[in-house]
Amino acid sequence: MDEAALRDQLAMLGASLFQRGYSVGTAGNISVRLADGYLMTPTNSCLGRLDPARISKLAPDWSHIGGDKPSKEVFMHRAVLTARPDAGAVVHLHSTYATAIGCLAEPGETAPIPPLTPYFVMRVGRSLPVIRYYRPGDGAMEGDIHEAAKGAKAVLLANHGPVVSGRTLADAVAAAEELEESARLALLLRGVGARGLTPAQVDDLLTTFG
Repeated sequence: MDEAALRDQLAMLGASLFQRGYSVGTAGNISVRLADGYLMTPTNSCLGRLDPARISKLAPDWSHIGGDKPSKEVFMHRAVLTARPDAGAVVHLHSTYATAIGCLAEPGETAPIPPLTPYFVMRVGRSLPVIRYYRPGDGAMEGDIHEAAKGAKAVLLANHGPVVSGRTLADAVAAAEELEESARLALLLRGVGARGLTPAQVDDLLTTFG
């Protein structure tokens, strides 16, 4: 997919996330890897009202070379995309249920959402590390995110929200959606002894679809 098509797709998927309540106001940001750099949602932009032509473009060294000024959380996307060379996009949301899990889970946990459905395992994987709280925009979290992302497709920022990667932009958005719905399901079933997938079932899914 060429850059113009990716810009259009980013705006379309951003609007879809916004319209369904996965982001509110100017919360959240998205990045996409290009052959000659990266696309990123601009700072203080609303995912529901992105102008494809004004989406930020960054050079391979992450310097700003086009479009509006990028999100102040460039470092978050850099942390994941440098840790995961197979990833083509990153989605960061403040989605309600995943953020709620991030308020309940202890930093350092690696499975704050149990493997209740095969789709969560297929999209997100076995591990969902919880990164300790940092002030929004604090670049000091980059190292923690980078290390965690080496072994995980998604991480959860304590009291903040999820950061999710995917092979393509569509994959990253689908994984972020699955993470939010899995968080909702986990909270609905909290404390009632719900049956999760067994380790063998998780291994089978990762071997087949991972």
